Amino acid sequence: MTAAFLASLVEAVEALTIVLAVATVRGWRPAGLGALAGLTVLVLIVVALGPLLGYVPLRLLQFVIGVLLLLLFGMRWLRKAILRSAGVIPLHDEAMTFATETAELREQGRRNEARLNWLAALTSFKAVLLEGLEVIFIVIALSAGHGMLWPASAGALAACLLVAGVGFAVHKPLARVPENTLKFAVGVMLSAFGVFWTGEGLGVAWPSADLAIVAFAVLFLAVSRAAVVVLTRRPRAEVLS
Repeated sequence: MTAAFLASLVEAVEALTIVLAVATVRGWRPAGLGALAGLTVLVLIVVALGPLLGYVPLRLLQFVIGVLLLLLFGMRWLRKAILRSAGVIPLHDEAMTFATETAELREQGRRNEARLNWLAALTSFKAVLLEGLEVIFIVIALSAGHGMLWPASAGALAACLLVAGVGFAVHKPLARVPENTLKFAVGVMLSAFGVFWTGEGLGVAWPSADLAIVAFAVLFLAVSRAAVVVLTRRPRAEVLS
């Protein structure tokens, strides 16, 4: 539940930033309609594909999801978080993303005012759909094979509702959310789950069963923090090369 909550929190903040940018330029109607359309498509995807997972052999499902979880999310997020913590690449700035999206929408609107509402709604739709698909995949991956679908779903839903509620209450992007810290933590957790599921899919009997995930998380955290220290002491140009 915690892993799903933190991962979904990151995705929800990114989606909300774009939806708020759309609302700032064209109002809540196109932004809301686009977001609602994206949520509708996500629900249809879950309803259509969810039952099919029951027909996939458990070990195959665990192996595929483990590899994808490790490479697609865990290591990708962890790598960027390490580089940002070391100052090699700049921190992700939701306020800047908000300003950039707003400027782009306004520029496109000046070129073709008549199509701006459609463009705004489409931008909101794509943001919700793409970030939502990542949330769905993370929930499925974290709950694979161990009957943890409801706790993982509850964590993801709680994160999305929290971000939506706070964001729409303040009408601003959540720039104060420590996103890099969240991505660091989530990257560690998802990488640990990825290794665990990959081993489960290959038939590995992990010592202490599910508690092995904690050991993997501690290992990833220790190595990541060591990497931050090493990169901080090296010249930026040398690291980027």
